[in-house]
Amino acid sequence: MRWVVGWSSTTSGTVRQRAAPPGTYGGHDHDAPTVHPVGAQLLWGDPAPLWAVGDWRPDEVRVVRLDPLTRLAVLGRCGADDEQLRTGLVAARGGALRHLTAWPGSYTAVAQVGRRTTVVGDLAGARPVFHTAWAGGTAYATAALPLADLIEAQLDVGHLAALLACPDSPEALADGTPYKGVRRVPPGHALVLRDGARDITGYEPTASLAVSAAQLPPDQAVEGIRNALVEAVRTRLAAPRHAPDPGPGGLDPGPVPGMGPAHRRAARGGPAPGVGADLSGGSASATLALLAAGLPGLPGTPLGHGTGGRLLAVTFNDLVTDDSRVRQAELERAHAIAANPRLRHIVVAAGEEALPYADLAGGPLTDEPGPSLVTAERHRHRLAAGGADHLVGHGARQVLDAHPARLADLLMDRRRRHLLRPVSALARADRTSAQALVIPFTVYRAARRLARTSYREGLEAAAGQLRATAFPVVDDTPGAAVPAGMGGAVDASLAALTWCRPGPAARWLTGEALAEVSVRLQAAAVRPQGLAQRPGERRAAAALARHAADHRILEQAAEVRSQRLHAPFLDNEVVRACRALPEALRVQPGARAAVLRAVLAGAGVRDLPPGWGATSHAAHAAAVRAGLRASAGPLLELFETPLLADAGLVEARVVRAALHGAANGRALPLDGLAELVSTEVWLRRLLARRGTCWTGSAAPRQRAVAGGVAPGPVV
Repeated sequence: MRWVVGWSSTTSGTVRQRAAPPGTYGGHDHDAPTVHPVGAQLLWGDPAPLWAVGDWRPDEVRVVRLDPLTRLAVLGRCGADDEQLRTGLVAARGGALRHLTAWPGSYTAVAQVGRRTTVVGDLAGARPVFHTAWAGGTAYATAALPLADLIEAQLDVGHLAALLACPDSPEALADGTPYKGVRRVPPGHALVLRDGARDITGYEPTASLAVSAAQLPPDQAVEGIRNALVEAVRTRLAAPRHAPDPGPGGLDPGPVPGMGPAHRRAARGGPAPGVGADLSGGSASATLALLAAGLPGLPGTPLGHGTGGRLLAVTFNDLVTDDSRVRQAELERAHAIAANPRLRHIVVAAGEEALPYADLAGGPLTDEPGPSLVTAERHRHRLAAGGADHLVGHGARQVLDAHPARLADLLMDRRRRHLLRPVSALARADRTSAQALVIPFTVYRAARRLARTSYREGLEAAAGQLRATAFPVVDDTPGAAVPAGMGGAVDASLAALTWCRPGPAARWLTGEALAEVSVRLQAAAVRPQGLAQRPGERRAAAALARHAADHRILEQAAEVRSQRLHAPFLDNEVVRACRALPEALRVQPGARAAVLRAVLAGAGVRDLPPGWGATSHAAHAAAVRAGLRASAGPLLELFETPLLADAGLVEARVVRAALHGAANGRALPLDGLAELVSTEVWLRRLLARRGTCWTGSAAPRQRAVAGGVAPGPVV
């Protein structure tokens, strides 16, 4: 795991020009005890020190200076050159923070101007910023666990309850983390510190609620998306190539009978040299692979090893569910796309060892819990065959697709005719239902109801739903079995046409936990946070933030040594370009595939296989159910004495009954079970850890959450 950490403390008088010895936590007392992170690289010293911790590559850490106390650190993959960084620093010195976020790539920017330090987060939330009060000032980091260690924080059980009950609702989660006292900076905001005092400010312009913002023509919006994606991919390709570290095994052992270099590398578990990309046959990953293969000058690899100038395209083949026609069609599309001479295609076959819920006991501790923990081994199996720099299509659905609540936004703008195609598509998706003819009217009424519901009324209704003894929770897992009714897609859309709704795991929480979350929602209802946003816009932003956070957890849980995952769809400039897509175009059926097809056509790629852009949710749901069946024994054992029950969040027998029913094919929310299991696994890994992130004479005497999970109800 890689992270950045620093702090700003209260000082008396002016800041001295000479930096204090590294590690003093005030900058004003050279005799103060020292504390510094383990394995850190000091970027600049006191009075407001900054470190980079972890296995950062040399080209991923850049620092530019205008004078000794005006400097900018950019960590990650950034497409700006040094002169552009200096220009951005000059703009930030005058308060224009948005300039620090407008370069292609994915990175964290930290600017120090005199006594003011500014830490800028990204728009999606894939590169978050955390902060906490410490030593008379404020400490910040790009990971929450190091700050929890620094202040010896205990577990915030109330936040875990909100994360399980309403994972898509920023109102319930607020700015909290699983650690008491550690706070998160919202996406699209920056943390500004001055002598230890902190302020959180947004850097994106806000649109008026009364008057809809001017929208770009569709062709111009698609062109903006194409330019942003091309620059994002080019930024990754232009970076220096790194040969994978052979690790503890040392260098390649040389000739082995029956094994070539690729087989020996795979046995060691490292990635291939050079650039790789997912190629699932879907629209998002295929777009990135084709853009990367089509850009001129694909970099080679050190010492002439690697792909020989071709992009390594990796397709995952699940042998357990390979009888699915959807999976077979996806493989055929991937093979057709891989006919491109600039692609070198490999298919990674996997059996039960790569099903969801496999090997939950052997993964690393992540910064926070996330549903991706249950599929980490599945992703690691695929990524180990990828490149040292590997492109993935994560986030495309969240930035391009229309959240169902955007139908209410169209009604607020009096554009009713644009609702015709999406509601008709929902009716066609459930032709077997006896109520299919009334589906368009039902969806329209729900959208109109949301458009006429105020933000406060929506939150209060969700709080009341949590306090009820029973409330409907829709199985919105695409492709999963659903109870009799209008159908999965229709039910999920109707449930999403709200300001706030319980998550799929809420049905298994205790009454005390749900009551605690309802109090959070009622408190948020009286705050004016959501008054300046439309319901669809706010719900779409929350869904993107949740997906970006889970992608970050996936990077940590499925990390392959010497490999970097790149998700260009989560870059700032790509998110901005996708937000400029007109609502009327976004809500149309198949909009994502149409937009990406236009993006590829503008880049010169027009020969796409039949069925390109089809979804594969049914195959994913089948794999999840197969994983539940294969791991039913270990999962039931995991919830014999769960820590979640000790914390008062669930009853063990209820969760065991749900796991047993889902493994036997009962229609239950699979996403909710994944959230419960991943949170329990994360708690066990957290409480089993040893050591701390800090060292020095003033280092914390105990690790974070040393007190464990206290039994009893949530209070």
